[in-house]
Amino acid sequence: MLSIRWRSGALGSMNVTMLTYPKNLEGSITILGEEGTVRVGGVAVNQIQHWEFAQKLPEDEHIATANYQTTSVYGFGHPLYYDNVIKVIRGEAEPDTDGREGLKSLETLIAAYLAARDGRRVALPLDY
Repeated sequence: MLSIRWRSGALGSMNVTMLTYPKNLEGSITILGEEGTVRVGGVAVNQIQHWEFAQKLPEDEHIATANYQTTSVYGFGHPLYYDNVIKVIRGEAEPDTDGREGLKSLETLIAAYLAARDGRRVALPLDY
């Protein structure tokens, strides 16, 4: 369990496990706000399971169309990523993401370990 405090003062928590027997059950992201709640879940975080806001917008009607069926925990994301990698290598596209973006995820994990080990808050980005 990771507690997060953003610069804006917003609070969050993150819980990750990959040890579900005998296979992945699902992934989910839940956002609880003062004026709305969203939960995206499913085997590949491929279904908008809850979408409710105090102020309704016309676009809300289209939310359900974002859902898709898959049996793979990876959904359709990996083929799109590798397609971009190949196009970048061929000089046909710019990278959709790069090592600097990946470093942000790694920094979050390192900060969690440091906070647990040292019993203190750890600010991001990390100082090297």
